[in-house]
Amino acid sequence: MGWRVGVDSGGTFTDVCLFEEDTGRIAVWKVSSTPDDPSRGIAGGVAEGMAEVGHPPASIAYFGHGTTVATNALIQHRGVRTGLVTTDGFRDLLEIGRQKRPDLYDLQVDKPPVLVARALRLQVPERLRHDGTVEVALDEDAVRDAARALKAAGVQAVAICFLYSFVDPAHEAAARRILAEEMPDVFLTASHEIAPEFREFERLSTAVVNSYLGPVMRGYIRRLAQRLEALGVTATPHLTQSNGGVIGFEAAAEMPVRMVLSGPSTGVVGAQAIGRLSGFPDLITFDMGGTSTDVALLQGGAARLTGEAIVHGYPIKAPMLDIHTVGAGGGSIAFVDSGGLLKVGPRSCGADPGPVCYGRGNEEAAVTDANVVLGTLHPTHLLDGRMPIRRDLSLAAVERLAARLGMGVMETAQGILSVVTANMAKAIRVISVQRGHDPRDYTLIAFGGAGPLHAARLAKELDIRRVLVPRNPGILCAMGLLLTDLRADFSATRLTALDEAALAPMEAAFATLRASADRWFAQEHIADDKRLTHRTVDMRYAGQNYELPVALPDGPFTAATLAHLAEGFAAAHRQMYGFVAEGEAVQLVTFRLEATGVVRKAELRPRPLQGPDATAARRATRQVWLPEAQGEVAVPVYARDGLAPGNRIAGPAIVEQMDATTVILPGQEARVDEYENLILEAAA
Repeated sequence: MGWRVGVDSGGTFTDVCLFEEDTGRIAVWKVSSTPDDPSRGIAGGVAEGMAEVGHPPASIAYFGHGTTVATNALIQHRGVRTGLVTTDGFRDLLEIGRQKRPDLYDLQVDKPPVLVARALRLQVPERLRHDGTVEVALDEDAVRDAARALKAAGVQAVAICFLYSFVDPAHEAAARRILAEEMPDVFLTASHEIAPEFREFERLSTAVVNSYLGPVMRGYIRRLAQRLEALGVTATPHLTQSNGGVIGFEAAAEMPVRMVLSGPSTGVVGAQAIGRLSGFPDLITFDMGGTSTDVALLQGGAARLTGEAIVHGYPIKAPMLDIHTVGAGGGSIAFVDSGGLLKVGPRSCGADPGPVCYGRGNEEAAVTDANVVLGTLHPTHLLDGRMPIRRDLSLAAVERLAARLGMGVMETAQGILSVVTANMAKAIRVISVQRGHDPRDYTLIAFGGAGPLHAARLAKELDIRRVLVPRNPGILCAMGLLLTDLRADFSATRLTALDEAALAPMEAAFATLRASADRWFAQEHIADDKRLTHRTVDMRYAGQNYELPVALPDGPFTAATLAHLAEGFAAAHRQMYGFVAEGEAVQLVTFRLEATGVVRKAELRPRPLQGPDATAARRATRQVWLPEAQGEVAVPVYARDGLAPGNRIAGPAIVEQMDATTVILPGQEARVDEYENLILEAAA
């Protein structure tokens, strides 16, 4: 028995959550990120965190990690020089795409840069028909010539994508073998290995992104593994995927495209576990960090999983939690646009130089600076005193902005918060109202370093009646790593009508997927009694361009299976679009199998309820500027560590802890539940 450690590396802070298996003790630690080499900050955070609990790193029994390395490399276009080998006549598909503008009414919008230069997109004779029959055999000599040309061009990665390879991957497999022979040191991705599904542009884009990020992630994982080994960590390390599950470092290095939402996905997993324990299965997650805000909707305790998304302008076909991200974080910079209006983000000051109050040379006010000026954040330090800050610098920066706007300093600081709140409310409406869900029916669960600071006003903006703040909100993504299982997803496209003739191909497809899952279970050494699978089918009306996932329970494939799918699709279509097209033909498109290896997880244990009096946790009184109180008022400040289950706090109030600050507005009351979560609701 030992310690289970989860580490979430963000753009501003690296969060460490430590769980002792014997006692159930949970400890948290937070250090500044090191953007030049995130592995350095992670190793330092683990070493400091283990020293804080008085145990050596060798006592770590499990290590899980969520990272933004792949995401940042894609955003900043810091991938490697990449080549492409594709079917003759399709070299420009990567650039043509779907011929859709990203924003219909924005004539000046720029499309994201193409990740493979045209000169490095090489064509080879080969062609499959839609049913898998060979129209043109693969010209292996042409593949070898292409490999040599790309090698001479100095590429570090190559993607392979042939037409209809998801039906028969033989041509891609042969091309991959030849490329490996000619270019043994180059990172290779074959589209049938990473996204064996239809829609050639999205499959091509996914393969290209995977190769583009491959050497970056492989190098990062190698450095991190070396640093952990140097610390004395002997546990097999795992990395979070976009689907919320974890896989080993070796598998992650081969599939970086599945890590693009690695960081925020475990926050959703953690929120799901806490909501279930607290009795709130319907949640909207609000994860506000230093550079961005991530939101997701959980209905019935489950997060929606999507098989395709556009990530920073690039279509990616990979299983991922349905998380929507906006550039609104504590480091988001406020500015006055050309029309004289106050705007906030998406540009961020990051960890270095950070907000103005850090005193590292930044002179543009960020959201954190506005909170420092208003008094909602401590005016002299963060992280329980470990990080000193300067309010005078924040005040000067906001004053410069106020002078340009012709407003008062406090009104300008509050204006920054109002703008960023509006941005975040818009993001939540995307994943709720636009998809047929009323946010008033949900509980807002706030986490991330800045989430609890803004949650009360965000909930008010959306008419959400209840806010849940976890015990350690600032490191919930790291804690989520200790609450999730090993997971892999397998898929196959087999377009067929929803009728009795579909039973045989459906059974064959799932048998193939189950065989792949069994191989994965064996590779991960997962015992038979710890293996779980979940089946879904992507469905649509014939002629429709988008599919909806429908769950398929275990059991034999019979007429009852078809009836279940028909009912499930009708319900899903009504939820998403508001109607059902009676009598229209329905198609089965892609079959999916989710494989889960159940592992031991951290246990969140309840504590007995005490009385409502929270006086023992009160530490100070601070002057805070609140528009709800028409100005500056004296606000009591409570220490989160001093609160006990059953305590109640009337707003206005502030609750401080090492990893976050919670603001309770006038007219609200916060109570502490048995799992030490803060529940904010309107005062009775």
